Parts: sequence; structure tokens; C-alpha cells
Amino acid sequence: MRYVFLCSLLCFAPLSFRMGKHLSFFLLLFSFISGGTLMKINGQKTWCIAKPSSDQATLLTNINYACSKVDCQIIQKGCPCFNPDNLINHASIAMNLYYQSMGRNVWNCDFKGSGLIVISDPSYGNCLYA
Repeated sequence: MRYVFLCSLLCFAPLSFRMGKHLSFFLLLFSFISGGTLMKINGQKTWCIAKPSSDQATLLTNINYACSKVDCQIIQKGCPCFNPDNLINHASIAMNLYYQSMGRNVWNCDFKGSGLIVISDPSYGNCLYA
């Protein structure tokens, strides 16, 4: 899809723009926009969760990393986000705590490709995602 979008943009760009140094600048700019590194999602609140396809070892690594940087007490036994007591739930909460505390940048939800930015609030019951 990005390839088609890039072709469309290049086809409609003036010939002088498509040639030489302008093309390099355009491709650099396009890569930032399409990759999402500099893009906000229409000013909406976003959350970071674990991809459902993530394996157990990755989820545990993500919990350990995120919780070494932020306070993850909310996923401890007896706290509002402990249940359901499973790795995908705990990882999603820990990853989101990290993502929110680091400024909600796309790269703060990467977790080696196992994070997913969502625009629907994943909060449930008394467990409120920040």
C-alpha cells in the first residue's frame, strides 16, 4: 500500500521535483510520514497493547523491561489490573504504562515489533489504562 501511495505521489509531483536532490528530500519526508515516526493519530488519545500473536517469552521480556522503567504495581495481585491473570493482559498494561510515561511516541510501543498502538481505550472494569 505504501508503494502505491508513493507512486501516486511521485506521478503527480512536477518533473523537476522528481529529479535530483528534490527527490531525495521527498523520499526522506515520505518515509517519516508513512512510517509513523513523526505522525500523530489525528490528535486522539492512543494506547499501547501487546500484539495477540506475541509469544510468552516476548510478553515476559516486555513486562520485565517496562516494569524496570515504570511503576507496574497496578498488575500485582490484589490490584485493579491483576485479573485476568495472564501474560498478554499484564504485558499490555505494562507496555502501555511505559508508552504513556515516555510521551506516547510510536517507537515507545515497538517492543521489538510486539507492540500495537490502538485508538480504542482498552480499560475494563476497575482497570483504567492511563
